[in-house]
Amino acid sequence: MDIVSQLQQGIAAGLKSLYDHEVAASELGLQPTRKEFEGTYTFVTFPYGKISKKNPVETGEELGSYLRDNCDVVAGYNVVKGFLNIELSTALWANLFNEIAQKSNFGSFPRKGETVMVEYSSPNTNKPLHLGHLRNIFLGYSVSKIYDAFGYDVVKVQIINDRGIHICKSMVAWQRFGNGETPETSGLKGDKLVGKYYVEFDKAYKAEISELVAAGQSQEEAEKQAPLLLEAQELLRKWEAKEPDTYALWEQMNGWVYKGFDATYEQMGVTFDKLYYESNTYLLGKEQVAEGLKAGHFFAKDDGSVWVDLTEEGLDQKIVQRSDGTAVYMTQDIGTAIQRFKEYPGLIKQVYTVGNEQDYHFKVLFLILKKLGYKWAEECYHLSYGMVDLPSGKMKSREGTVVDADDLMGEMIATAAHHTKELGKIDGFTDVQANELYDTIGLGALKYFLLKVDPKKRMLFDPQESIEFHGNTGPFIQYTHARISAIIRRAKELAIETETLSIPSGVELSQTENELIYLLSELPNKVKMAAEEYLPSVIAQYVYDLAKEYNKFYAEFAIFGEQAAEITASRVALSAQVAKNIKYGMSLLGIHVPDRM
Repeated sequence: MDIVSQLQQGIAAGLKSLYDHEVAASELGLQPTRKEFEGTYTFVTFPYGKISKKNPVETGEELGSYLRDNCDVVAGYNVVKGFLNIELSTALWANLFNEIAQKSNFGSFPRKGETVMVEYSSPNTNKPLHLGHLRNIFLGYSVSKIYDAFGYDVVKVQIINDRGIHICKSMVAWQRFGNGETPETSGLKGDKLVGKYYVEFDKAYKAEISELVAAGQSQEEAEKQAPLLLEAQELLRKWEAKEPDTYALWEQMNGWVYKGFDATYEQMGVTFDKLYYESNTYLLGKEQVAEGLKAGHFFAKDDGSVWVDLTEEGLDQKIVQRSDGTAVYMTQDIGTAIQRFKEYPGLIKQVYTVGNEQDYHFKVLFLILKKLGYKWAEECYHLSYGMVDLPSGKMKSREGTVVDADDLMGEMIATAAHHTKELGKIDGFTDVQANELYDTIGLGALKYFLLKVDPKKRMLFDPQESIEFHGNTGPFIQYTHARISAIIRRAKELAIETETLSIPSGVELSQTENELIYLLSELPNKVKMAAEEYLPSVIAQYVYDLAKEYNKFYAEFAIFGEQAAEITASRVALSAQVAKNIKYGMSLLGIHVPDRM
């Protein structure tokens, strides 16, 4: 039962009948009625004064009266200035709920037979994942889940930045200072071990610069001539030439990092369908540059470098190939995008989850692809997001002050354990069950806090606030699900039906129950909106609103205290469907919900 469509059709019929004006029903906008007014949906009448030849209030009164008399789902209305607030019939709510409850996959859309690729994480192999990666990964993974729910086949990918001078810096430092240290001998995860030597390089490099400056060189000269940097540059040349020892060391240290990354991803609960490696893709696109040069899309400068001129598009000139013929990041990204669309024939959209410092890069990339004649360039989207700050300030990876992802997840789980024990929420749990619960709450709090904010906004992550059991937090929503799970267990003990859910005919529903059913019905709309706008925050707000409304219902009404069996059955059914919607919504955020808490 699509209430919105029925109302749109009723309003369209009203405009035709009252004012002889035809309009497509789908073009008529409806919005949720504000809480302070009676009604469920609101129609704005201001734009229709020219048609009705009356003021907005009179127009609203006439349309409201028409809907009440001619539209079965409308029970009444009220007009506030130019806003027609539509009240729905009581019988509708029970019927609507029963339709929702009959659908095993409510909130999921039919398969579209089209593919969307979502790229996220894409780390460097010279350091472990950090807090910034967490926002990236949780955002990209959630968008992929939402697109799957919206009916697309989704390919989750990352491109691993496994080559370049930054990798060689860790390699040089390990050669200089490592004494053969390995993850096994050090007890460190491989990514942390390699990251340690990236920091060691920076320390030693700065010390060399200071010595050169003290010996009379300028700061700029010293930065370029420091022996450690020259050694790293030489190592990069050896790598590009595939010198055996250098290549073997590169493979060994990257292998350590990949094992470390895998362990982190496993704890995060995220996966990928395909991995791309920059060492395999960095030469892709050179052929496209050559073809673009011939076709006049690009131009060569006197030094032989190749550029694209985007001044007509309001941008500037951008290099796509160096004077020595080597590729730049843009060359690689052009080639990789084209390769992906060739690899996946059903691919209709590519989503790049990358921080907003790369906004310009992706604007240029998509324009270049469009110039090269690829129509699908219009369907490439940069899912841009702002930085994550901590109360302690900005992170700096070279100085070793980055908030490590593993450490932060560990701290969140430990904090969840402390809060849960303090509140006495683990009575009767075994140690294994308790530890699973701490993981679920800690990681859920972290993910929810990072995803509830619009990705475009820079945000401050507050670990203490995120773990609270009240307010707009993951644990509050998880606790609501656990509370309902306890109600379902009690209902089963009392032999009340909990599988085939329905509200028995004749049960009078309260306004609070109607509000709850309305929120339940909104799940598909929220999935659609979240997919179309790339906003997991829409789903986060939805599950919070649903949990909050359920707790209001729980406080107002006794579930098992009624003498009438049909009322108890309807409240159990309502509770069970709320739990289903919460579980489904949280799963789209990559968050588990416990049955006991």
